[in-house]
Formats: sequence, structure tokens, C-alpha cells
Amino acid sequence: MSAGDTALERLADAILIPPFAGTVAPRWVLDALWRGLAGVTLFAPNMAAGPDALTALTRTLRGAAPDVLVATDEEGGDVTRVWYDSGSPYPGNAALGAVDDVALTQRVHAAIGADLAALGINLDLAPCLDVLAAPENPVVGTRSFGASPELVARHGAAAVRGLQSAGIAACAKHFPGHGATLLDSHAEVAVVPDGLAVVTGRDLPPFRAAVAAGVRAVMPGHLRVAGLTGSLPASLSAAAVALLRSSLGFDGVVVTDALEMRAVADAFGIPGAAVRAVAAGNDLLCLGRDVPEDGYLAVRAALVHAVGAGELPESRLAQAAERVAGLRAWLAAARRPGTGSVGGIGLAAARRALRLTGVLPEPRDPVVVEVEPLVNMAAGEARWGLDAWLPASSLRRVAAAPDPGAAASRALKAATGRSLILVVRDAHRSPATRSLVTAVLAERPDTILVEMGLPYWQPPEGAYQAYLATYGASRANAQAAAELLGLTDLRNPVARKWEFIGRKLGKNPLGSGKIPASMGVCARF
Repeated sequence: MSAGDTALERLADAILIPPFAGTVAPRWVLDALWRGLAGVTLFAPNMAAGPDALTALTRTLRGAAPDVLVATDEEGGDVTRVWYDSGSPYPGNAALGAVDDVALTQRVHAAIGADLAALGINLDLAPCLDVLAAPENPVVGTRSFGASPELVARHGAAAVRGLQSAGIAACAKHFPGHGATLLDSHAEVAVVPDGLAVVTGRDLPPFRAAVAAGVRAVMPGHLRVAGLTGSLPASLSAAAVALLRSSLGFDGVVVTDALEMRAVADAFGIPGAAVRAVAAGNDLLCLGRDVPEDGYLAVRAALVHAVGAGELPESRLAQAAERVAGLRAWLAAARRPGTGSVGGIGLAAARRALRLTGVLPEPRDPVVVEVEPLVNMAAGEARWGLDAWLPASSLRRVAAAPDPGAAASRALKAATGRSLILVVRDAHRSPATRSLVTAVLAERPDTILVEMGLPYWQPPEGAYQAYLATYGASRANAQAAAELLGLTDLRNPVARKWEFIGRKLGKNPLGSGKIPASMGVCARF
């Protein structure tokens, strides 16, 4: 190995944030950090041992490199890494957009930032600034603040300000906008079905607002835009990065989405995608969750080889490393000690997001039937639902597919002689779920229907007793719903009776005024 190779390897290391397995930093990671590796990306398995172990892990990483980047995807709501096993204590963007209180959005994200800072994480690959133009979008959903560019812009800027007020670098994603796509870029290149003019007016305003708010990082998506990216995704498109730099005036760090995602890995391999990403103008490379040590070494070697072969200017690699060093310096200066957030702002926000149509009946030994949702690969199989507030005998899980009729029969049988609460997520995306719900309501119009995704589809009024929309399935959303439904006191019948009396009198048992007979479903989506 020549001295030149060593220098180039250090430049390559300076723009990489690879993953690793386990809850303890392996020797190869610590050695690489000591040599100049920019940092690491943490995923849920790295955090599985709990907050104390996670804090010890990040302390060890910082011992190897005091200004190490420790990145994760902590969006709040349905996409959570820190609280993957328990559900996030914060509602996601959809709920915050439904409330539409910019100050609340900023406070929620400041609390998320404070929690991350206390755990030793300093780069949050959030917020998601996609304008949800396509309700059927398989990967954005409740991660979006809504369908209005203005709404997403003002809340996206507030989220950036909140995170960065806690000394956490925010990363706005997925530039230039993933919300109109019908494909999931985890599996294939997503296509924005509109030209650049539409994208400019609809999808770019939130990113402009984030840049104006001082966002430190932006993540291009693995998606094609006609008239901008050609046959490449934005993540590998020099034209897309140039638009971000020149038109939006962004001078911070451009971070790739995970390079192991099939949208780019299938076509180029992870090392090939890494070279193309840097050549296109990306500064920091996120490799994904399952890339092992030899995968990281292959990426580093590919960058070094590309410079030697004249495929990648060394000056471009040096420029990227300089930008990343600037981010690390900002984080070191912004770092503030703390013990995490206090005050229950997440639950308070989730309560405000609830939307009720109809009148809640007095519960009779209720049974909660939860319908398994379609998988969102960004969220994974993070915990969701009302089980934390129920005895095991009161909860059932059913799969609508492949036989919605049989699933409906199981739900009805479970609730014989008892109140029925039917819980779904994003019923608008699943014909099988809608068929199940319709079949259940035909037999049990006294059913309380709870939508823990986006309330795009709702049965006609009169088909159900009550319809409750939470705008997300985080633990905070679930607890807010459980409170309103009277589930939190199932083991205390006296308290439950008084809560029901409060609802009958029109009093909000959550202590914030009155509940109208029909709050309606927020039309903002």
C-alpha cells in the first residue's frame, strides 16, 4: 500500500458512516474511527439492550473519536429506531400536520432532539419533508406532514429548528420529494410521475423552507424526476444535487439514503453506487443496515480506485470530506449535555391530533381486534397497537388477507356479547382490510372503528357507532386513543365509569375542553 493510497483511504473514511452489528462497538469500528472514519449509523438492533447500554455504546464511540458522527433515523411516529421495541413516545408528522400548530411541532422535535442528545446521537436523518400527493404511496404515509406544500414547509422548518435547538443536526429528506411516487425505493427506483415544473411548485417549497431554517444536511431520494435526473435516481444525479445547491442555496452536507437499497444497489452494487453518489455531489455516504465490515472496506476501496482510475476527481472527495468535517465541528460546538426531554409533550400532541366522528358508547367488556397492516419497509415491524392498555383476553390480531370474510368472522366471534373496537392502519391502501371492515360493520354497526394510519377511507356515517382517527401508530398515538376509548382503566371499573360519564356530559376526559358529537376527519390530507 502506498502513502498515496493511505491518504486517499483517509479521505474516503472521512465521508463514510457504516453500520455494524450488535450493541457493542466492534474493534474494527473503533480502529476505523481512530484512523478518521466519519462516524456510524445506528439501527434498532444496535439499541436493543436499552438506553443505558446505548449511552455506553456512544460514549465508547466518542472515546475513539470525540467528534464522531452518530446517525440514526428517528422521525417520531411510526419510523423509530430508539423506541422500535416499545413504540415512539412522540406522534409522527401526520399527527402534527393534523394539529397544525407550528410551535407544537418545534417543541416535539426539540424533545426528540434532547432525547437523542442524552443518548449520544447527534445526526438525525429526519425530518421527512415529502408532500404526500399520492395517498397510495407505500413508503411515505404518516411520515409526511400532509398534502399541502405550504403545510409541509412550515412544519418542516419547525422540525428543523426544534432538532437543531437541541444540538442535533437535522437532515431533510427525500429531495426533491418522494410523496407522489407509487413505488418503494427500498425495492426499486421510484418514479415521480410529474415533470420538473410540477415538482418545483409542489415538492421543493418544504426543502426551501428547511434551507432557510438552517438545516445542516439534506438527503436526496432514490427517485427519478423527468426533466431533471434522466435515467438516474436523484441520489446519483449531479443535476439534482446542482438544483439543491444552486436553486435552493444549500451549502451543507448532502447525505445519501442507504446505498444497500435495491433502487441503486441492484443496478450498480453498493461500491459502484457509492462512487457515483460522490461524483454526483453527495458528501456523506450512508451504507444501510446490513452492510458488514467487508462491505464497508469494499466501498472505501472503490472510492480509492475511482480516484486512481480518473473516474472520480480527488478534489471532489476532498470537498466532501471538508463539508463533513464542517458538520462535525458544528456538532462539537453545539453539543450540550442533558438528560433527555421532560413534560410529556409527545402524549399531549397525540391527544390533540385525535379526530372523532360519532358518539362513543359505554364500553361493555370491550374486545379490541387489530388488523395486520401492509408492511412499510421504512417503519419495519416496530411495535404498534393498543396491547399495552389491555389484558390479553381483550385483544385479538387478525390478518385481512387472503380471506377477509373469514377474518371478519373471527373478529365477530371474539366480540360475541362484548363491545367491539376494530383497529386498522391505512385501510385506504388495503382492499382486504376494507372488505373486512365492511363485513364486520354489516353485522355490528355498534363497532368503534379506529384508524391508526391516514383516514383517507372511512365507511359512511351510520355504518358504525364511532370512528376515531389517530394519524399514526406510535405509542403516544396509541395511548391517546386508549385514554379516549376508556381502555386505560380497564382494571379499574369505577374510574372507567366516571370517565364515561364525563364523555356523556360532553367533557373531554383528557382535560382540554369539550368533545363535539362529531369532530369530523381532518380534511387537510
